[in-house]
Amino acid sequence: MAETSNAQHVLKSQANWDALYFYQKSDVIYQLAFAFCERFIHLYKDRTRDQVIQAARSCKQNIVEGLADGVASTEMQLKLLNVARASLKELREDFEDYIKSRHLQFFVSGEPRYADMLNYCRYHNRLSDYAPFFAQWTDEQMCNYAITLCHFIDRMMMSFLKKLEQEFITEGGIKERMHRARTGYRQQQDERLKQLEAELPCLKQALAETQAEAAKWKAAFENLKQRALKMYYGKEEEIKRLKELLGEEI
Repeated sequence: MAETSNAQHVLKSQANWDALYFYQKSDVIYQLAFAFCERFIHLYKDRTRDQVIQAARSCKQNIVEGLADGVASTEMQLKLLNVARASLKELREDFEDYIKSRHLQFFVSGEPRYADMLNYCRYHNRLSDYAPFFAQWTDEQMCNYAITLCHFIDRMMMSFLKKLEQEFITEGGIKERMHRARTGYRQQQDERLKQLEAELPCLKQALAETQAEAAKWKAAFENLKQRALKMYYGKEEEIKRLKELLGEEI
């Protein structure tokens, strides 16, 4: 039986995370953090190096894992995306601490460089938009751009999480979808069974009428056959007598 158009589905569609702006920016923030550590944090003398790189990586990788797990489990997707946000906040804190501990400057509202940075981070998402600057920016610039990107990613992820939250409220988790899908399938089978059972008496009556009609035509055929044979044998006898009669006259 063909699947109905309103059939329930257990698995959700796979999200194309590469098309999501917050994932694209998370890729940027990871590469920026790595380049920053390579240039400004000593490989052996500062443990912050590994923490910054791992926090940036955790953000990006948990986004991917969360969106992949979302095919089956909205609950797991929500958890992993929130882990990504937590890693992002840790990363932002590390960049802020770097500025404070080195007595650098935060770009603030009202400054031309702040407006330029904000507009650039708002409208540019791909790594190719930022990578050429990784070897040019000062540590102060890299930190400020990283902090701004962290803010944008967090806001975008919160909007996405609210959307997922609403989906979870209205659609439920995988167990509820499995129950609805199974229940819907059983209901379809039950409805089909009732339909067939309702049609069965009519089909039986039609079959009986057809069999009766067939028997009627069979009887008529047998009657016609017997009449034809009787006529054939009668003609055959008449032909035989006529031949004998003609033979006697000759």
